[in-house]
Amino acid sequence: MVTAALYDATVAHVRRAGPRYSFAHRMYLWLADLDDLPQLPRWLRPFARFDGRDHFARDEPGDIRSKLDRWLARHGVDLRGGPVVMLASARALGYVFNPITVYWCHTPDGELACVVAEVHNTYRGRHAYLLRPGEELRADKEFYVSPFQPMTGEYRMHLPRPDALLALTVVLHHDGEPALTATLRGVRRPIGPRTLARYLLGRPLQPQRVSALIRRHGLALWRRRAPITARTAFDTGACHG
Repeated sequence: MVTAALYDATVAHVRRAGPRYSFAHRMYLWLADLDDLPQLPRWLRPFARFDGRDHFARDEPGDIRSKLDRWLARHGVDLRGGPVVMLASARALGYVFNPITVYWCHTPDGELACVVAEVHNTYRGRHAYLLRPGEELRADKEFYVSPFQPMTGEYRMHLPRPDALLALTVVLHHDGEPALTATLRGVRRPIGPRTLARYLLGRPLQPQRVSALIRRHGLALWRRRAPITARTAFDTGACHG
C-alpha cells in the first residue's frame, strides 16, 4: 500500500517539428493506491474526488480499480489483486481533465507487472496504452490527441514510479526523430490539513485551467499555421487498448 501524496509539479511541452513551440505550467497531481483512495474531510470533497466515470470507458460501470482490472483482462493481464498506484488529477467542482493518468500495476508480491498510460483529449476521447516493464517503454501512436500532430508515430516513455521526486518523460517520434517532448517534474508533498487547503482551495479550478490552456496553445499553433490533421476519420469517444 502506498501513502497518498500530492506532487507540486511542472508540466512542459517542447514541439520540435515546425513550427517550433514550447510552454511550461505549474500544477499539482495526486499519487494514490487504487484500493485505498484518499478520504478527505467532507468540506474538501467537492475539490478532490476520484470517480470511475472519469477513467476508461465512460459508459462502463464500476470504480477505477474494477474498470482497470477489466481492461487489463481484455489484454491478457491478471494482477491477481496486486496493488496499483495511480498518478492523476482529481475531479474538482464537478469537472476533471487528465491529459495523462499513469497506473503502476503490480503482482501480489510487489513485482511490477505493467504500466498503463491512459490519455484523454479535449474532444472527450480516451485511450489507454499497455506498457511492459523496461527502461524505456514504447507504444505506437493509436489515438488522436491534437490536430497539430499526425496520427503516425511512436511514443517512447520513461515512467518511473514517483518517490520523493516525480520525473516522467514522453517523447513522440516521427520517422525516427523526436517531434514532441512532454515532461512532468515535481516534488512530493505529504498530505495534511494545511497542504490540502493550500492546493485544493488555492487552485480550485485546476482541471478547468488545464483544459483552457490546451485550447489556448492550440490557437497559438493555428495562428502559426501548423499543419492540421482532421479527426473525422478517427474514433475519439471510447477507451481502447
